[in-house]
Order: sequence, then structure tokens, then C-alpha cells
Amino acid sequence: MPNSQPPASRRTFFLSACVASAALACATWLKKPAQNAVAELPKPAPEKGGGYSLSDHVKQNYKTTRV
Repeated sequence: MPNSQPPASRRTFFLSACVASAALACATWLKKPAQNAVAELPKPAPEKGGGYSLSDHVKQNYKTTRV
């Protein structure tokens, strides 16, 4: 009996790997906005000034500027 399918080539393997990688990247990218939608709302600004607060963003900035 002759084999009805041609043998797998290197080109087919790399094409399949690229398609699988692209599908995984799209699935990861599409999943992130749903996680970000649940993020905390920022605190309202104080009425009498003093708007500085030590937030996570500020803490991260301090960590990166240490010598």
C-alpha cells in the first residue's frame, strides 16, 4: 500500500510552530485587558490640598532611583 500522506518536512514543522506561537500570543494578549478592567480605582484628591500619597507607583520609582 502506498503511503497517502507525504512525509513531514522542516518547512511544515516551522509553519506549524509559528502558527501555534501566534495563537498563544493572541490568547495571552486578549486575556490581559479583562484582568486590567478589575484594577483598583484611584483615590480621590483631597479637598484641602496635600495630594501626595505614597502609592505603589511612587514606591517603585524610589526603588529604581536608589544608588
